Amino acid sequence: MTEKTHASLAIPSRETESGHALPPRNREWKRAKIAIFIVLALLALGALRTVIANLMQNRAVEQTTKQNATQYVNVVSPTPAESGGATTLPGTLRGSVESPIYARSTGYLLRWYADIGTRVKQGQLLAELDTPEIDQELAQASAQRQQISSSLALAKSSLERWQQLRQRDAVSQQELDERQSTYAQSVANLAAADANVQRLRQLESFKRIVAPFAGVVTQRNVDVGDLIDAGSGTSRALFALAQSDPLRVYVQLPQAYAQNVSVGQKVVVTQAELPGQQFHGSVTHISGAIDVPTRSLQVEVTLPNPDNTLRPGAYVQVALPSVARAEWMVPGNALLFRAEGPRLAVVDAKGNVQLRKIVIAQDLGQTLEIESGIDGNDRVVINPSDSIADGDHVEIAQPQKSGKEAS
Repeated sequence: MTEKTHASLAIPSRETESGHALPPRNREWKRAKIAIFIVLALLALGALRTVIANLMQNRAVEQTTKQNATQYVNVVSPTPAESGGATTLPGTLRGSVESPIYARSTGYLLRWYADIGTRVKQGQLLAELDTPEIDQELAQASAQRQQISSSLALAKSSLERWQQLRQRDAVSQQELDERQSTYAQSVANLAAADANVQRLRQLESFKRIVAPFAGVVTQRNVDVGDLIDAGSGTSRALFALAQSDPLRVYVQLPQAYAQNVSVGQKVVVTQAELPGQQFHGSVTHISGAIDVPTRSLQVEVTLPNPDNTLRPGAYVQVALPSVARAEWMVPGNALLFRAEGPRLAVVDAKGNVQLRKIVIAQDLGQTLEIESGIDGNDRVVINPSDSIADGDHVEIAQPQKSGKEAS
């Protein structure tokens, strides 16, 4: 067809306005196929990358899960127990003699001479009381005694005259007996008056409060002008006095160790506030019975304290000699507490856990003395988890030193 025919049918000519011809259709189709191929290749590569990433992630998760499922433990080997040792227990220091000091007379505190911390000698004056009522009673009792003494003198002279008259038969025997009775009654009244005067003088002597023994004043509970009531029932103590050399140490020994202690044993006493210092004493008294509520035996230790370094009332540690009953020692952090009793986790040759029932001979704090349940070839797990169970498979993380060195 001619160009005119193409124009009449509205069919564009292959030549552009600039006179160049358009590219053929088969070339455009090849370009489209190449673009589609590239897109499909990119999609395939993306899918492949996703699949590979998922496989790698699944493998990593599997390895992590397997690694987390494996229990790693540290183990130690038991060491032979020592032939002897010491049992360290808490104790309380008390003075060799301790006593609160009360007043025996009622009055007012006139003055005091010793304050807390003062070291006093036996018989040293601590305080004085003003006792006006007792002074009045003593004066009255002395006057009554003087009256009774005068009456006794008259009764005695009258008796002597009546005895002479009776010899001449001037008076009857009845009258003489009456004079004899009057004289005897006067003698008894004088004795009673003397006793009353002596009692009041004794009470008046209690106006002077003196130290009953040598020691240190640990309390002063009164001041000048305080009203002091006699006795210890409802009144307060004026002073408290303690003798600090020697000291007494009271220890509550558990029943399990009660057979290991005897009178005369040497002990070592330490105090946390005095590091590096040791004080040596000896067991002087042992209670004859186990205390039922605490199942413990009270032991008293006498401890010399010439330099007054230790003070009554302090908390101390007492090392008592003991006899080892155990064969092996393990760290204290290897112990498992179960409902069936104490257990130790032991790893066998195949890496499986065995929970061994044990008998603890002595708990030394950082270490345990085991009487039975393990031997020297066992590998004991330290710091075991609460979830560890009999038959679990474990891996040993790293070798540990044994016995005390591991603790």
